[in-house]
Amino acid sequence: MLDKRVRLRHMQSDDQLAKGRHVDGTPAWLRASIPDLLAETTMRAAVCRRFGHPFLLEDVTLAAPGPDDVTVRLGATSICHSDIIFADGGWGGDLPAVYGHEGAGVIEAVGSAVGDVAPGDHVIVTMVRSCGGCACCTRGLRGCCEHTFDRPGHVRITDRSGQPVVQGLKTAAFAERTTVHRSQIVRVDPDLPFDVAAVLACGVITGFGAVANSADIRQDSHVVVIGAGGVGLNCIQAARLRDARRIIAIDRAAGRLEAALAFGATDGIDAGKTDPAPLVRDLTDGRGADYVFVAVGAGAAIESALGLLAPGGMAVLVGMPETGVSVTVDPIAIANGSQRVVGSKLGDADIGRDIPALIDLYRQGLLKLDELITDRFRFEDINQAMLAAKSGAGLKTVLLFDRD
Repeated sequence: MLDKRVRLRHMQSDDQLAKGRHVDGTPAWLRASIPDLLAETTMRAAVCRRFGHPFLLEDVTLAAPGPDDVTVRLGATSICHSDIIFADGGWGGDLPAVYGHEGAGVIEAVGSAVGDVAPGDHVIVTMVRSCGGCACCTRGLRGCCEHTFDRPGHVRITDRSGQPVVQGLKTAAFAERTTVHRSQIVRVDPDLPFDVAAVLACGVITGFGAVANSADIRQDSHVVVIGAGGVGLNCIQAARLRDARRIIAIDRAAGRLEAALAFGATDGIDAGKTDPAPLVRDLTDGRGADYVFVAVGAGAAIESALGLLAPGGMAVLVGMPETGVSVTVDPIAIANGSQRVVGSKLGDADIGRDIPALIDLYRQGLLKLDELITDRFRFEDINQAMLAAKSGAGLKTVLLFDRD
């Protein structure tokens, strides 16, 4: 059992942590024959009832999976900055809600039309819900799928009074179980630890995919990454594996700049102490960057990115600001410099293709995932975990669903 009072950092060798991560395959609580759960079930969930206030741990009811759905009992859920913004009301939305969208666990039940996965399979749960056939999906923009999935009036989660609870980010992984569309999961080998699997669900595919899919950067490029958090570090990893000549990380936290260098950046600039623009010019032979990835949701960062570009350069907006943030750009400079500004949602990932490829890189020792996780908490301590993630002191914070 993990100590509820202690934040866990860099404890991969600890026996209790290993037990929490279920590194020995299917945990004891799922080794028994899995019951038929094609019926509603009660579970614990962290419910947001007021923006900016702590979650309430409540018993809620999860509806039975529909024909194309799967129900997953979670082993770990990673906290993303998007969860924090939603919980603080930065993007609005209806309440009550259950957030969380970076999960990993074991399938408990499948709908009648699902034939390629089965109860007992280990899976990663994402928010990428896609039909595979609409205009966006066929262009590789599965995160922008235009298909309507939910049946009119269908409610997945209800509270004890029978009132609907929003399934935040199409996932609601801040709960013991989640029911999602089949397209949102990827089957993985049972020996992949749940915490490592969970971070692949969003932060890794978003950062890595921005570089490899959205920008498809050229070899020997000059790359700048603004923001060295969980997403930015994976932009850096992808740029390193794409053989970028120079990878310049910009952040205001010394610890994150140190992490950026460890993950593959060639240079780090503390934007709190100096203007990055002259240093970027010096480090890129006076030209500026071929690619600038904005991995933070801040208008000022977006505006600064455009001033770091070389002629023909591309600024890729990865982090999403809160609703209402606007930026000022110089259209003459963009047009005259043949520069491009593009958005990247969830790294334009095809999860069935990209997640297995990333796992392969991890197993080869080429992709750092264990090192991303700096804090682990029991699910019951989710409010402490949210504060830790919000502080920015660490990299990725993971919730563990510990069972004996």
